[in-house]
Amino acid sequence: MNFRKGQGREDPEINLIPFIDVLLVILIFLMVTTTYSRFTELQITLPTADAEKAQDKPNQIDIGIDAQGRYKINNQAVSFLDTATLAQDLKQAATALEAGKEGAQRDPIVVINADRAATHQSVIDVLEAARIAGLAKVTFAAQASGKSK
Repeated sequence: MNFRKGQGREDPEINLIPFIDVLLVILIFLMVTTTYSRFTELQITLPTADAEKAQDKPNQIDIGIDAQGRYKINNQAVSFLDTATLAQDLKQAATALEAGKEGAQRDPIVVINADRAATHQSVIDVLEAARIAGLAKVTFAAQASGKSK
């Protein structure tokens, strides 16, 4: 056995020059093969909305229901006693719509616009009144959840 210090093994030597050479070759390869171009900003036309402009819907009957259960037909308040009286008011609105606009369709569309806090029963009453009045086309107005008045 050889227990003498200093003889035998030498300290390991780390040579970084080949590593730097490989990194330089990779960097040159990337610079030569990569194309750089400048993009201009994309031109996007966003949709716009105008809440003030009245929409032209000649054959539409708007029914508003507020949180207290009050009804408005075409922005005119009506008293609600039962579905039969509401059906009568809807018939009157339909005949006024037909008389006022000569080009209006025979079967108007009933648009229900209910407040978020309105009861379901009030909406069902309007649906029943529209059925009694003979108005088959009924739809609901929707408002985006982030939109507030």
